[in-house]
Amino acid sequence: MTSMSSTPFSAAALRGAVDLSGLKKRPAAQPRGAGGPSTGGASGAAPSVLRVTDATFQQAVESTMSVAAVLVLYSEALKESVDFIEDIVAAAARMNGRLQIMAADINSAMGIRQAFQVQSVPMVIGLVAARPVPLFAGAYPVEQIVNVFTQLVQLADQQGVTGSVSPPSDEPAEEQALPPHHEAAYAAIEAGDLDGARAAYEAALAENPQDEEARLGLGQVALLQRTQGVDLQAARAAAAERPDDIDAQLLVADLDVLGGHIEDAFSRLVDLVRATSGEDRERVRTHLIGLFDVVGNADERVRKGRTALMSALF
Repeated sequence: MTSMSSTPFSAAALRGAVDLSGLKKRPAAQPRGAGGPSTGGASGAAPSVLRVTDATFQQAVESTMSVAAVLVLYSEALKESVDFIEDIVAAAARMNGRLQIMAADINSAMGIRQAFQVQSVPMVIGLVAARPVPLFAGAYPVEQIVNVFTQLVQLADQQGVTGSVSPPSDEPAEEQALPPHHEAAYAAIEAGDLDGARAAYEAALAENPQDEEARLGLGQVALLQRTQGVDLQAARAAAAERPDDIDAQLLVADLDVLGGHIEDAFSRLVDLVRATSGEDRERVRTHLIGLFDVVGNADERVRKGRTALMSALF
């Protein structure tokens, strides 16, 4: 839920994406020597899957400066999307170690979900030299995935990203331990226990009021709680019918942030700040600042939103 920096992956990086979404429609290129991928029937060693969270994603992205990667966005609640990771691994095994496989559960990695504006899972994205490469959404046969991955490796070669993943070791990797309260929060989120996650982050802040990751995590959990079980269409209809209803407008703004429509959420609440006064204005302002924290101060949309808020206030 939280990140090493203010956001797991900046909007500026997303704007530099290279679109390879049509690759699966083209035939696979022929192998180009020992360093390139193999598109034949024999598979190499299956690559390990690096599970990434909002807290670890920035570091994972930086690693793609030397080794290209494939990010699979899935949901633990959708078994088909979890099972599809095996097909991704099988296809990557033919790339001779040229692709690192990463996987993120959109139910807990809210920052990653927002950054890529995920609408459905599975969703597959390439990462080359810390830049996203949109590949495809939905499940495809392994042979078609191999075609896409072959082209992705060729793109990596063109970008000078020619490193390979180290073969799996028999020694278990030593993971950096999270602080106890953070570990409890992650476990609660994975179990669908948002109340438990909130309590864990609150305990972390009680212990260390300067714990920025706990503060951001608490904001993201609160957003999930406020929108849990809400009917999106009904909420939008209510907001449209009652433009002066602050609760209705705040709820739609929350849903927009959750769905990746960041600018819409910010614009809605900035306009509401202009239209209100007194305690109502302060309530809207405070809610908007909370959404700024959820998205992250490094996001350009947050910077613009803060500027617009200042203009609305003064």
